[in-house]
Amino acid sequence: TRTAAADAGLHGTRVTVATPAPTVWIADAPAHDHAHGVNGHDHGAHDHEPGAHRHDPAPHGHPEAGMAVNPAPACQARHTHAAGHAPHAPHRNLADILAILEHPAIPAATRRLAAATFRRLAEAEARIHGTTPDAIHFHEVGAADAIADIVGGCYALDLLGVGAVRIGPLPAGCGTLRCAHGEMPNPAPATQRLLEGFTLVQTDEPSELVTPTGAALLATWRAELAPAPDRGVLLRSGLGFGTRRLRLRPNVLRATLLEAGAEAEGPATPAGKLVVLETNLDDCNPQWIGELIERLLNEGALDAWATPIIMKKGRPALTLSVLAEPEAGSRLQRSIFQATPTFGIRAHSVDRTILARRHETVATPYGPVRVKHGELDGTVITRTPEYEDCVARAREAGVAPRQVAEAARLAAGA
Repeated sequence: TRTAAADAGLHGTRVTVATPAPTVWIADAPAHDHAHGVNGHDHGAHDHEPGAHRHDPAPHGHPEAGMAVNPAPACQARHTHAAGHAPHAPHRNLADILAILEHPAIPAATRRLAAATFRRLAEAEARIHGTTPDAIHFHEVGAADAIADIVGGCYALDLLGVGAVRIGPLPAGCGTLRCAHGEMPNPAPATQRLLEGFTLVQTDEPSELVTPTGAALLATWRAELAPAPDRGVLLRSGLGFGTRRLRLRPNVLRATLLEAGAEAEGPATPAGKLVVLETNLDDCNPQWIGELIERLLNEGALDAWATPIIMKKGRPALTLSVLAEPEAGSRLQRSIFQATPTFGIRAHSVDRTILARRHETVATPYGPVRVKHGELDGTVITRTPEYEDCVARAREAGVAPRQVAEAARLAAGA
């Protein structure tokens, strides 16, 4: 899990991932050799279109089909990297990557988080180039292993039941990066945009220490500054080692999983502010609402639903409600305006309190099913089988999803 985060470019930082159940703290992580840039980059010989920046060649590749995996020699690490270099990785746009994320093997929660990360990358690049996110073509970030980095990191975060991410100050490399436009300051433009609001510490390391991919993950995960680990029980820790040898610091990323301590002793754990978007629709065909809800979820909404209402003069209508992270509010409002005839959307901030969560995969007569456990004061009070798993196993076995869900609850100890 922590290895996946390291690959994604969380370089030179200490990241505490504080959760209502476990807390992951990625600590004292100097730089790591991946340089997945939304701007695209060059490994020595080939340039990309405007916006591409070039990094020092590193002994790693981005193979598109098939990977040769070699151990990372920099620190005699247990973590490994893909080696070899593909002739030309495809330049995918945002729609291409979102289509890849629709693969049925990717859980819905992971898909939404990964999609939000790629949208954030595209939005940062679009702001730099004065265009729209849909017009951006990813280069290195569009390669297969870079997509795996983001999907793997988001899946790990969901699988661990992480509720909040906390990091130390992020290190900034010094010097410049060679770009298609000439010499550019380090960090790269997209990284600088994505790191707005984060605490940076200038270093003398002449390398890219935080990549656009890593910055986008931290921004999407809403990482908060925490100079030291939160109080809690240390559950486990992990290390990721890169192959590039840095001049001044080891190329190591560390993550620590903590179980919240005294601050989580109440009945449940506060999990920050969210925004609720609402609009009443009395002149919209209800059959399109289901498709709109699915689209909003794919665009980063945490939840979306429709409620039947009666408006003035007895007109039947629907209230469309969307729950989202505050930074996703503007994007989701735009989608609602484009998809419905509404003239206005209400928005208000809400507090969220969540149960501690943990996940396990249980064996059922129909196959493996993931189950989410909700804990209150250390006691499991609810168990929910994953919907996608139940549907998939039911189709394979020719039974109703309800039967699979009941078998999963029984196997989980309900």
